[in-house]
Amino acid sequence: MAQNRMLQFVSLSREMPEKRDASVRAMDFNEIYRAFADRKAAEQAARCSQCGVPYCQTHCPLHNNIPDWLRLTAEGRLQEAYELSQATNTFPEICGRICPQDRLCEGNCVIEQAGHGTVTIGAVEKHITDTAWDMGWVKPVRPAAERSESVAIIGAGPGGLAAADVLRRAGVQVTVYDRYDRAGGLMTYGIPGFKLEKDVVMNRIRQLEEGGVQFVLNCNVGEDIAFDAIRGKHDAVIIATGVYKSRDLAGPNAGAQGIVRAIDYLTASSRKSFGDEVPEFDSGELDAKGKRVVVIGGGDTAMDCVRTAIRQGAQSVKCLYRRDRANMPGSQREVANAEEEGVEFVWLAAPRGFAAGEAVEGVLVEKMRLGAPDASGRQSPEVIEGADYLEEADLVIKALGFEPEDLPKLWGVDGLDVTRWGTIKANFQTHATSLPGVYAVGDIVRGASLVVWAIRDGREAGETVLNYLSEAQNMAAE
Repeated sequence: MAQNRMLQFVSLSREMPEKRDASVRAMDFNEIYRAFADRKAAEQAARCSQCGVPYCQTHCPLHNNIPDWLRLTAEGRLQEAYELSQATNTFPEICGRICPQDRLCEGNCVIEQAGHGTVTIGAVEKHITDTAWDMGWVKPVRPAAERSESVAIIGAGPGGLAAADVLRRAGVQVTVYDRYDRAGGLMTYGIPGFKLEKDVVMNRIRQLEEGGVQFVLNCNVGEDIAFDAIRGKHDAVIIATGVYKSRDLAGPNAGAQGIVRAIDYLTASSRKSFGDEVPEFDSGELDAKGKRVVVIGGGDTAMDCVRTAIRQGAQSVKCLYRRDRANMPGSQREVANAEEEGVEFVWLAAPRGFAAGEAVEGVLVEKMRLGAPDASGRQSPEVIEGADYLEEADLVIKALGFEPEDLPKLWGVDGLDVTRWGTIKANFQTHATSLPGVYAVGDIVRGASLVVWAIRDGREAGETVLNYLSEAQNMAAE
């Protein structure tokens, strides 16, 4: 009977939750998609073909049991669906909102390949977990027994929090150290509310706190506390700092006033949403209101910047990217949302410098064409000689990606090996570093990547640390 409720893709077309009108949503920082009703979520979940080899699950970094929780949703068994999704994913409500499903689960849906339109996996995942919160099914962690061992986690982003969840469920004492005044990392300060409303993140952090996770905030390792001191206080350490060093631009006047980093711009905007005092925003330095804004970059961070500038009341917003639309790294869904909201994309364009007086006045733009493929197989941009022009701007936002900080130097620690890219060298299965009892997860190992990969790393490292602690305990007992 359950099977009869499924396979509805032949009679039901794909539907996303209703998207708020662009002219309305561009005026606020609320999420742009309305919620599914139970009936609509069940209908869309019932489109799943329940295929024998679920490519959606295979291509999910967490290998979420997507077909089974879609079936449970179609049958109206939402609490069971939540418990199943939570079993493999620490933050399903966050992944349902910000995962690039078009590149992962939905992009590999069997019925999509057959031309019927993918199952709306992300929207259903969001609906399941939002319902769980509303119904009180999400409970603080209550371990069956407490353990005496303690683990330090440096970084309160998705990787660190996922590890904290795994360890607390096993009864381990967990302390999370973070440089910011709120936990959540880029989920809190880097991703705008129109993609991920801040209450969603704060709810999960409260759940962890109520479950016994200790947070030490406003804490810069290497300044406020030494890395060696953290190692001395705890039985194991997980490094989950992420990557925050912004890639920079060279060229004439690259340091002019009005040329800012994406992380500073987005953090200021997020802090205002919390009601914080932000002098750099209030002075106008990091506020796009009334300005001609140019964002340089083509990734998801650039999309966050252009859409934030629209909501701040910019006079105009343009995004410069050195390749074309087909070759940009950011989500095509985000590009479409940005265009609907009034962003203009200038493809095959790269900065070679800036015009500036007392402050930036424009970007000196080189027009590009795509040449032969590079080592990764992507076509390399080439400059078209004599096609330069000036793109006028009052605010230029650099969204060129992030690089790792030099942690061994910043923390004054010897023996912590890094790669030639500056990321921490760690085993991709165990997440062990070159230092005994020290593990590393997420972007500080992978380089700038997706939240879902950080969650996977954190969960895996949590399990590895549990084994490490048990082995140490057994050795001590012998």
